Amino acid sequence: MAKVAAFPFPCKMRIMVEEGGVDRGLGGTEAEAESAEEWLLQAQKLVPAALEKAMEVKVFPGRWKMIVSKLEQLPSRLSDLSSHPCFSKNALCKEQLQAVLNSLKEAIELAELCFREKFEGKLRMQSDLDSLSGKLDLNLRDCGLLIKTGVLGEATLPLPVSGCSLQWEFTDYSNIRELLARLQIGHMEAKHRALDSLVEILKEDDDNVLSVFSRNNVAALVQLLTATSLCIREKTITVICLLAESGSCEHWLVSEGVLPPLIRLVESGSAVAKEKAVISLQRLSMSSDTARAIVGHGGVRPLIELCKTGDSVSQAAAACTLKNISAVPEVRQTLAEEGIIRVMISLVDCGILLGSKEYAAECLQNLTASNESLRRSVISSGGLRCILAYLDGPLPQESAVGALRNLVSSVSMELLLSLGFLPRLVHVLKSGSLGAQQAAASTICKVCSSAEMKKLIGEAECIPFLIKLLEAKSNSIREVAAQAISSLVTLSENCREVKRDEKSVPNLVQLLDPSPQNTAKKYAIACLGSLSSSRKCKKLMISYGAIGYLKKLSEMDTLGAKKLLEKLERGKLRSLFSRK
Repeated sequence: MAKVAAFPFPCKMRIMVEEGGVDRGLGGTEAEAESAEEWLLQAQKLVPAALEKAMEVKVFPGRWKMIVSKLEQLPSRLSDLSSHPCFSKNALCKEQLQAVLNSLKEAIELAELCFREKFEGKLRMQSDLDSLSGKLDLNLRDCGLLIKTGVLGEATLPLPVSGCSLQWEFTDYSNIRELLARLQIGHMEAKHRALDSLVEILKEDDDNVLSVFSRNNVAALVQLLTATSLCIREKTITVICLLAESGSCEHWLVSEGVLPPLIRLVESGSAVAKEKAVISLQRLSMSSDTARAIVGHGGVRPLIELCKTGDSVSQAAAACTLKNISAVPEVRQTLAEEGIIRVMISLVDCGILLGSKEYAAECLQNLTASNESLRRSVISSGGLRCILAYLDGPLPQESAVGALRNLVSSVSMELLLSLGFLPRLVHVLKSGSLGAQQAAASTICKVCSSAEMKKLIGEAECIPFLIKLLEAKSNSIREVAAQAISSLVTLSENCREVKRDEKSVPNLVQLLDPSPQNTAKKYAIACLGSLSSSRKCKKLMISYGAIGYLKKLSEMDTLGAKKLLEKLERGKLRSLFSRK
């Protein structure tokens, strides 16, 4: 079994890292005492000896020809390695030279056996030669990686960290970089050991370790996602999930090809791998370009299946990923063709977590934003009834009301009323989040196309809640509330209701502010114009400063401002004359 090196890490933890699987043929202390230069000298001496022995062999000519060609490449690789500025400073160089030396010794031994034809069975020797060829391939590859990818520099460079916590005071940061470098070189078992150590360190302080990652480290992790070992895949996806959630390596992950293996893990990985993979996709899909790429790589169907069969966490993450993807207009039809509508309706109805329901509702909102065909599909699949039932909850959220708003214009007023539309609307205006209340006001604007509906909305006592929304800090909420009121007050019964509310006039006058940021002023003018038939309301408008606002708005040619100003000024003059 290969030797291991122990490094000091947080919480007095000893992290064990395999040294590339080398058998030095020496005692541990004696081998460690030798420098990289000494190991290089030994390897350089053995290369010609190994070549000479290999060229003398007559049996298995094809295999030995391949081995010779690889042995001939070693001198230049060793020369490149030894000329690197960090050659003598890094344990990876020494370990790589030890691995090369072991391969050379094995080549000499096998060559002698083949030359004398003293081996135990042809199949056994063929297998041994294939193994040697693989080791030489790995030697050549790893030497090249150490030079070309900058691993030596990364592993040697000390890491400056400002504001480190005390638990990191004695951490050897160069060893962390070395650990990351080990993900790129050596055989799979060595990488597995390095991965074990990395997972343990990340449990202690993921922020500091994640800040060290380079693109090469990310690329190495992505390659490990396709390892044959289930254990390696699970540990790798754990690290990649942390990288994705940190938000620091998203571009590297995607550009290094992480999406296809993540999608495969969602489709057929273990429960642990599925959960981590879908959480990674959830974070990565926040980018519209990545969302499109997920669709292009066939990720929609596995995500939909996970919504149907996954546990609570996986289901919520899959629903959120699909919600993110549905925000991209050009892929919505593809989502529908994969069967997303019925699955999202089912999640709104009976998702395991509240978060799953919210993500599903927002997905339906996105799908129905601009496509009449998708709206009709949602309605025919029972989506409208399901969304209305979902709004009965204690704190209705914006996404479900937004989906409702998108659907109301595609159904008859009779169907809406029969499904309990108005009581749910009042409940949202009374108890929903501010975003939900804004969406409810916007929904009122969409359904107020007939006098009958305006009357029913007034009778349902929506108006007091809309007047209260005029006081909201958000300009967009004030605007849509004023727009809804301006539509409702065209009916005399509703106009009387607004007049009776003592907050209506002062709130509307405040919305006459001529600043460009105030986009509600045109609706406020319309509302006040309808109320100006009341002497009491006109007096209130004047007392709250409406004339000053209207003069500025008239100069700006704001629609309706001049007419309302003249009406108020006439009323003001009549009031003065009546006093005299």
